[in-house]
Amino acid sequence: MSASPHRVQGLANDEVTADWPPIDAEALVGLARHVPALAGGRLCWRSPRPFSAAALVETAAGTLFVKRHAPSVRRAATLAEEHRFIRHLGARGVPVVALLADAAGHTAIETDGWTWEVHAAGAGQDLYRQTPSWTPLDTPQRALHAGRMLAQLHRAAAGFHAPQRSTHLLVARDDLIRAEDPVALLHAQLRERPALAAYLAQRPWQRDLQQHLLPLQAPVVAPLRGQPRLWTHNDWHASNLLWSDPGEQAHVTTVLDFGLAAPTSALFDLATAIERNAIAWLALDTGVDPAHPQIALALLRGYRQVLPLDPAQVHLLADLLPVVHLDFALSEVEYFAGPCGSPQSADVAYDTFLLGHAHWFGTPHGQALLTALRDAA
Repeated sequence: MSASPHRVQGLANDEVTADWPPIDAEALVGLARHVPALAGGRLCWRSPRPFSAAALVETAAGTLFVKRHAPSVRRAATLAEEHRFIRHLGARGVPVVALLADAAGHTAIETDGWTWEVHAAGAGQDLYRQTPSWTPLDTPQRALHAGRMLAQLHRAAAGFHAPQRSTHLLVARDDLIRAEDPVALLHAQLRERPALAAYLAQRPWQRDLQQHLLPLQAPVVAPLRGQPRLWTHNDWHASNLLWSDPGEQAHVTTVLDFGLAAPTSALFDLATAIERNAIAWLALDTGVDPAHPQIALALLRGYRQVLPLDPAQVHLLADLLPVVHLDFALSEVEYFAGPCGSPQSADVAYDTFLLGHAHWFGTPHGQALLTALRDAA
């Protein structure tokens, strides 16, 4: 942990002190021993995203993106899981960034007490660099192109086969959403998730799940059995995409940040994209309708232009939306209660994210968004 003055995006659409110290020139010198392309590089930008430290570095080989993880969050073996997925997608035409390797060919590197990855710069313009997650896309046309690219990614991912992620921390799994008995499954998981177990021991979590989430989860369990497992991005937000130009007709040129990737399903990933891009979660307290149905429908329309969805799948997509965050919200609780050491943020993740997002879909605005999706079936 650090008292660094570096500021990152907080949970309340604010700026907060970074959880992890920023990447500095001294750290780059050490990393350059493993990735020589970084030698002599100059830091030109530090990311305001939480959960890790990241920076752009100008080098003789061009601009490189450097990301550093705490080993309590990502070890090299865990990071390599998502790197294999990135390489698979790139080999099948998805515009992802190249990963730089050390002399042994490893792209996930442990050194100086941290876990590192280095990427080449992506092609395109970073139009949403300063945009927090949970901020809607600003035009339906861009949402259409984002939906098309997501479907193209899913088509390329169909040939990738790998086990479930080796961690629950900051990955978007769907284990609980698919479970016949999510309470029993979570009980079993807690034996291997001590930080989450310690936090939940202070909360009436079984009652909360049974009252607020399981009634929404139960209808999707049987239909999800018909949806094949697929490795998916799981954080499809505008800030993780690069664009051809600033115009409304801009198309996606690069897909970034596979940190939340895991085997889920195509509909799970599409529901996550709608949740990330079509609901202004950070504006819930303003009294303004946070739903942007035109963005949700454009994402769906763009997706269906590449991969057809039948009416039953669109209805399942709408049913998934109120619970698509279930596993990841608990993952955030675990991160804040454990490696991050911030019980206050864990409370926000539990109350505002886990329970609050599910509750919102029962409001008139939430119901209207779900109805708009069902009407598009």
